[in-house]
Amino acid sequence: MSAEICPIRLGFVNCYLVKTGDGFILVDSGMRSSRAALEKALINTGCFPGNLKLIVITHGDIDHTGNGAYLRQKYRTKIAMHRDDASMVENGEMRPKRKVKSPFLRMMHGIMRISGATKKMAADFERFKPDIFLEEGQSMKEYGFDATVLHLPGHTRGSIMLLSVDGDLISGDTLENRGRPHPAMIVADEAELAGSLERLSRLDITTVYPGHGKPFAWGQFPKEYLKPAR
Repeated sequence: MSAEICPIRLGFVNCYLVKTGDGFILVDSGMRSSRAALEKALINTGCFPGNLKLIVITHGDIDHTGNGAYLRQKYRTKIAMHRDDASMVENGEMRPKRKVKSPFLRMMHGIMRISGATKKMAADFERFKPDIFLEEGQSMKEYGFDATVLHLPGHTRGSIMLLSVDGDLISGDTLENRGRPHPAMIVADEAELAGSLERLSRLDITTVYPGHGKPFAWGQFPKEYLKPAR
């Protein structure tokens, strides 16, 4: 039986609850400020302490990791992510040097920095050490989800995706849909991102579940982003 992917929209960021038949996998955990909304969504879907098999973190940014430590303790589960982003959650390195390609995001980041909001979020972040490090090509079948881990750096060094056997791709922030489908607007390495996008063009994908914005059909993603880097 195919797993069911349930989007949980928490303001501007998405989490995804995967129903695996006898339990659940939560992909990303939102920000601490959205904790009550996230827990309500989990309860409404039937996810309780004891049947949450795993929390998968697609990358280390605070809007995807803010409830990880809390949920691990309350739901008696484990956190899995790629080791290349581990320092972000272990040491609170929430603002690694990256290029912000969107003028709107640059403006918002500037406002948050000047207002002190960035420092406050970093100070409030509940640090944690991942229990499991996921690797490229690793199967998620042992957790009830017939999907494969893809390590596709560019947005961050440790950005991962989950691609199901049915072609469902939970993409984190490497792919977004803010108004229209597009690649990450915050980039750690342009060449790595280009390589990751080109690799995606060779995979059997049907539907994308992005970190920001609504899910979309893979055919809607502009093909010019998928060309090999020169």
